[in-house]
Amino acid sequence: MPASSSVTVGASSGPAHESRLDIAADLLALLHDTATEPRVDMQLEALTLAVAADLPVLLWGEPGIGKTAALKQLAAALDLPLTTVIASVHEPSDFSGLPVVGDDPAVQGVPMAPPDWAVRLASAGRGLLFLDELSTAPPAVQAALLRLVLERRVGALRLPAGVRIVAAANPRSSAADGWELSPPLANRFVHLQWRHDHEVVVRGLGGTWPRASLPRLDPDRLSEAVTFARRAVCHLLAARPALVHRLPSNEAQRGGPWPSPRSWEMALCLTAFATAANASRDVLSMLVRGTVGDGPGLELLAAMDRMDLPDPEALLADPAAADLPERGDLRQAALDSVVEAVRRRPEKPRWDAAWTLLARALETGAPDLVVVPASTLAALRRADWDVPAAIEQLAGAVSLSSQADEAAARVAAVAGTGR
Repeated sequence: MPASSSVTVGASSGPAHESRLDIAADLLALLHDTATEPRVDMQLEALTLAVAADLPVLLWGEPGIGKTAALKQLAAALDLPLTTVIASVHEPSDFSGLPVVGDDPAVQGVPMAPPDWAVRLASAGRGLLFLDELSTAPPAVQAALLRLVLERRVGALRLPAGVRIVAAANPRSSAADGWELSPPLANRFVHLQWRHDHEVVVRGLGGTWPRASLPRLDPDRLSEAVTFARRAVCHLLAARPALVHRLPSNEAQRGGPWPSPRSWEMALCLTAFATAANASRDVLSMLVRGTVGDGPGLELLAAMDRMDLPDPEALLADPAAADLPERGDLRQAALDSVVEAVRRRPEKPRWDAAWTLLARALETGAPDLVVVPASTLAALRRADWDVPAAIEQLAGAVSLSSQADEAAARVAAVAGTGR
């Protein structure tokens, strides 16, 4: 009976099983049927800016946080065919090409045949090449990837301009048999740290994910954006020549972003794109720090801030109508530059104008920002210069600040003696 029953069930189970699989397929289709919505997402914005700039991008993040899913969604949103290549399961010849002997090698040479995925990309003329699990690729494979990432060449084949390259990697501590990236390969990428956003994950699991889209570049700002980017990078490197090329001594840091002429060129390109797209400062920070590293990247951002400071001579020419920066650090720098300008050319009208400017700063901003410039400006007074009326407006703020400093010093002294 058991055997007979088993045969009977087996004979009639085919259509039933097919029907059940069809129902399962319907359920899977419903689960995969998700929508997208416009949403401010700095990670996606930085990624799409780098893709628009045609620079190779490397997403760093722990396993399972959605790097691959983000790339699939990006490819779908940009209508680009996605080609995924797991770097660690390929041989170096898969990227450098396989030698193929022709009719007469002495005349024609031996061409390096590209793999099928490269031929498909070339035939399509456009696409998104996704190099996954890059940190598990051994050094020989990483060396073979150098020409692909920089020159877009696979064997004898050159990928068309419509192909963009994005890679993903896990930190060595969480990668399966991971390797540190070699410095030459790391220096060819824009490194973006990929982190999950709790709200994005919850809303996405509910069926709605953020939508990726290429940045809207303002056609009227293209020339201005290039000029601004060149000024910012060149002014910084002229003042800090040591930053032009600095190979980290630590092996792990060499596998990340670090400054070189190549990465500074990428930083310049991304600065121009971010400026033309009116991207936020946070997005620009992610991009420049992802090319030249945290320290040099922050110095570049500070150099951009100084470029936006008003001309001290213009402030002295019309102090009553001066438009001072809102940010405290920039306002302090602007006031310091005015006092320095008076120091370089000390004249009574300029000295008076500086006091008028400090009085205006006191009216429109924090009082403590005028204390140091006022003290320095007072020390520049010549014996035959009358005290301007604007000083009276500042006397209270300077005196109050001095009293606060003295009180703080007394408290610190008492704490230091343990009483």
